[in-house]
Amino acid sequence: MAVAGAESAYPPTDGRQPPVQSGSAGGKGVRMIRKLGSGQYRLYSRKLDPKTGKRRNLGTFDTLEQAQRHEREVQFFKRRG
Repeated sequence: MAVAGAESAYPPTDGRQPPVQSGSAGGKGVRMIRKLGSGQYRLYSRKLDPKTGKRRNLGTFDTLEQAQRHEREVQFFKRRG
């Protein structure tokens, strides 16, 4: 029996790739790195833009490792004081 509002364990059926999980399991939810149809990875902002209701594109990268490294750089920059 499915719980209302719970995410399914199955991949989305509309052709989109699910977000890639990175980092520890105890982090701040889903990391916003998605694999594109071209094979590249795109990093999205965790917050929605209030004007558009969409997430900001924070860069497109050739490998998952490059996207994860950039995400760490973004997090460091946000908290550097």
